[in-house]
Amino acid sequence: MIALSLAEIAAVVGGQTHDIPDPSVRITGPVVRDSREVEPGSLFVAFVGERVDGHDYAAQVVEAGAAAVLASRPVGVPAIVVDDVQTALGALARHVVHTLGATLVGLTGSAGKTSTKDLIAQVLRRKAPTVFTPGSLNNEIGLPLTALSATEETRFLVLEMGARGIGHIRYLTGLTPPRIGLVLNVGTAHIGEFGGREQIAQAKGELVESLPPASEGGVAVLNADDPAVRAMASRTQAKVVLFGESGEADVRAENVRLTDSGQPAFSLRTPSGCSDVTMRLYGEHHVSNALAAAAVAHELGMSAAEIATALSEAGSLSRWRMEVTERPDGVTIVNDAYNANPESMRAALRALAAMGRASQATGGRTWAVLGKMAELGDEALAEHDAVGRLAVRLNVGKLVAVGGREAAWLQLGAYNEGSWGEESVHVSDAQAAVDLLRSELRPGDVVLVKASRSVGLESVAQALLATGAEGEVATR
Repeated sequence: MIALSLAEIAAVVGGQTHDIPDPSVRITGPVVRDSREVEPGSLFVAFVGERVDGHDYAAQVVEAGAAAVLASRPVGVPAIVVDDVQTALGALARHVVHTLGATLVGLTGSAGKTSTKDLIAQVLRRKAPTVFTPGSLNNEIGLPLTALSATEETRFLVLEMGARGIGHIRYLTGLTPPRIGLVLNVGTAHIGEFGGREQIAQAKGELVESLPPASEGGVAVLNADDPAVRAMASRTQAKVVLFGESGEADVRAENVRLTDSGQPAFSLRTPSGCSDVTMRLYGEHHVSNALAAAAVAHELGMSAAEIATALSEAGSLSRWRMEVTERPDGVTIVNDAYNANPESMRAALRALAAMGRASQATGGRTWAVLGKMAELGDEALAEHDAVGRLAVRLNVGKLVAVGGREAAWLQLGAYNEGSWGEESVHVSDAQAAVDLLRSELRPGDVVLVKASRSVGLESVAQALLATGAEGEVATR
């Protein structure tokens, strides 16, 4: 964070100083909410959670070097006391980003936010110092904490913005007003909470509504291939830039293809030039993500050649998102278990099918280990059925559906689509899936593991990787 004194912070957040001998002491370390992340000069933010009260750690964090605590009550150590810690954190973030003068890029969408944010960051940091959301910390707490990690050297601040209802993104853009706003897609993620696809589009479009007009540098980057996103052009006064595979897109992909290993390649065409891209990531869905990143970078002055080089060298920065690891025995594990919705599930299955084509030539098989997609409301069973059917249509060799009712519908969809024999199976839990796979996998197999975060299927991928390290694999 930019260095501010405790007195300055108290004034910004409307707080009272308590037990602070010298209000001129400056915060020189990070602003954190986890006591384990405290460094000398930190500001520790004491949230009250369902199980843990940050105020209980006040003495411990000050002893570890924190300069003060942002708290909702006096804690017996240097503290700035406010009525509401979350509101104060947001006010501090708003002050810092206004002071910095860095270019803020906000992005949202139903699927692909984190992967796209990571791509944008990797491209932009070739041009200037860039701070971006770690992982998926995209809510009313994670977003201001990310903004507060920016320093005087920061030129680009890339912020992922999540929403679970109308008004959420409007609130986030009020804390960190973006100059460039990117909307990736409108899908069915969290549709049970929103109440329908139209409500999702309404919520995501709050991002472009927040942008300054074109005369003040505002830019709305919209997906030309998604009608619900493209329609958001009427909701903004900012300059509109379209990305996608549509011929009308300002930044588009041509000659899209997958390599033998399932990595996307395409020709990137921008208003200022064209250049070829071959990505290190897996799956054709990353083409859209890459185009979104390219559109943002182009608006910030990067050439097509610079963007293409950066995209070709970019990797995955966030865990459990199409993490591809080949075991010593030749089995490939694709850990995509961080989260799942119908759109991302379909994309992952298509990536699996592409990755499996090369291995099938030598007897390798594709395995889809899938679990529940959460928060789909009334569409839950139909969406799980559709994913099971798609696995069969893509000729996935083995489907392992893990868990309760939703997993049963995954398996039933596969069965009804023509998976009559041992091509699909329903197992009760992650351990049952691990036991099955340990007994069946052989060199050359490719295993995709994917479900909503609450299911915890990353444990399956981790167990299988540990098995490979120990050399315990079937060779039949």
